[in-house]
Amino acid sequence: MSVQEIEINKHAVLPPIISNYDKEFLERMQRYIIIEAEKVGCTDERLADEYFIIYRNVFDKIIEHVSAYKTILTSIKQEYDSFIETIKEGQRNAFYLHGKLKVLSAEPTTLVYHRKRVVQLETKIRVIEANSSMIQMQLEKLREVKTKSSAKEIKCLRDAINPSRHIPGMTMEESVNLDSLNEYFVRLEKKYEEIKQHMKAKYIPQSRKTDLDEEEIRALQRRDIAEALNNELRFRDYFYLYSHRKTEMVLSAFSTWIDSDMSISFQDYVLQINKTQRILPDDQTLVEELLEEDPSKAKEAEVLLDYIERFNELFANGEYESAAVFAGNSPRGILRNLETMKKFKVGKVKGKTLPLLLFFEALFNTSRAAKKPVNAYLTLEGIKCGLSEKRLDLVVHWITRQRLTFSEVAGNVICHYGEQNSYCKSKCLALAQIIYNECGLHKKAVLCLCKQGQIYGAMEYMLQFKDFSNDDLMDIIEECPVVEFINCLTHKWKGQSPLLSSCLVVLHFFSIGMKETGLSLLQELDKNGRETTEQLMINDPFSALEDWQELADVCFQNDFCRLSSDIISILRSQEGVSEIPLDEFNLMEHVFW
Repeated sequence: MSVQEIEINKHAVLPPIISNYDKEFLERMQRYIIIEAEKVGCTDERLADEYFIIYRNVFDKIIEHVSAYKTILTSIKQEYDSFIETIKEGQRNAFYLHGKLKVLSAEPTTLVYHRKRVVQLETKIRVIEANSSMIQMQLEKLREVKTKSSAKEIKCLRDAINPSRHIPGMTMEESVNLDSLNEYFVRLEKKYEEIKQHMKAKYIPQSRKTDLDEEEIRALQRRDIAEALNNELRFRDYFYLYSHRKTEMVLSAFSTWIDSDMSISFQDYVLQINKTQRILPDDQTLVEELLEEDPSKAKEAEVLLDYIERFNELFANGEYESAAVFAGNSPRGILRNLETMKKFKVGKVKGKTLPLLLFFEALFNTSRAAKKPVNAYLTLEGIKCGLSEKRLDLVVHWITRQRLTFSEVAGNVICHYGEQNSYCKSKCLALAQIIYNECGLHKKAVLCLCKQGQIYGAMEYMLQFKDFSNDDLMDIIEECPVVEFINCLTHKWKGQSPLLSSCLVVLHFFSIGMKETGLSLLQELDKNGRETTEQLMINDPFSALEDWQELADVCFQNDFCRLSSDIISILRSQEGVSEIPLDEFNLMEHVFW
């Protein structure tokens, strides 16, 4: 070994000694690189962007780890990042320019294809036009041939009569029968005469149409002149009549002032009359007639006719909704009647509301604005129509909000609808109760309340009107045999005496065959005990001694022995009752107890 080599080896740099902390850090970085590469799914070909992101993160962690070289390493990283970004931008620009170059290179080829297609289409159009002209010529030749042949056939048919041709309206047997042919000939002659008469009476020559049009115009002009003159004369009559009536009123007021003490001036007296409306009966009639004969109402009839024509036009065009609104708002209610309702009975229109329902909806919704309420028949028909279309909501609105005329039949219809449709029964009963109340049918109103379960409301209603007989109450409990309601009727209610006798009610139910209801009442009496039964018998002003004896027999026959014994003992204990005759059943019951 030479001296020079020895000198070199002497100054050679030893490899750095790595600490355990740095070794662990390097191992962690190596594991991080391997794990992240597996996550992004890199292959041996290596995706540049994913690897760049992984190693950039590793570089950032090394910079954080080596704090002494942090500044210079950060500068190096920034330079590398800017360089890589410049390379990527160049790649993107190259990709964009490459695509643009492809488009520009393909444009001449596309243009050639388009021009070639234009030439092909023009050739095709010329061929189609030539074929069309040829076909048109052929069609014209065929039309000419057909016209000539049809003219020849018609001429031949006119000239030649085919005796074997079938006679219209006759069978083959009749066409060879002489009597049938004679009858047919007579009918044809009559028909021919009728046609001749129609031609004379119903038709005129075409030449006369112009003359008749001119004559119609002159007649219309004469009518307009006469109408204008008539209106002028009518206005004069109104004016003279108004002046005459006014003079009569002044004279009447003056004569009244003369008959008075004339303590005030005539002018003040007239003002006083205007304020206090001291007008004689005859003068009041004059004022009403003057108001009716106001000249401003001279053309009211024409306005009404125009209104009716407009309504008919809307109805004819099928605008039923507009026509219904037109009828509902008609002046003086000229279209709010039965005839208009019948006109709307045109059946259902597909996809639209029933025209008749539209009419009733417009009629009822304008009832408050009209001077008169809707009559009972139209009200009934409207309710029937609404229920037939399953529009109970409309019926509720009409009955509760509008100005209608109710009837018993309307209430019955709503009750029947509620019985057929149980889901809306309570609502129908409430509506029927309103109608019966308006009609003064209090018995049916109470029955509706009972069927709704409003027992206390029914009792309050009966106490309010107080015009229920025993027969009415019996009819109500027959229709609605609710034990709670019967107990309210047979007991005191708010200090009032009972309206029915429990004894008579039970006997009535057994007499008409409603045995189950009677047994329920007996069970209720038996449950209440002797004191309650005694109180009922004391407060009962309707039943006689024989009625309670009969009830005791009924109790015994239906195994209510204790109740029968209580009734008998209570009757014996009352004042003035010393002996009660016992029949066979009472004797058995007495021995048993």
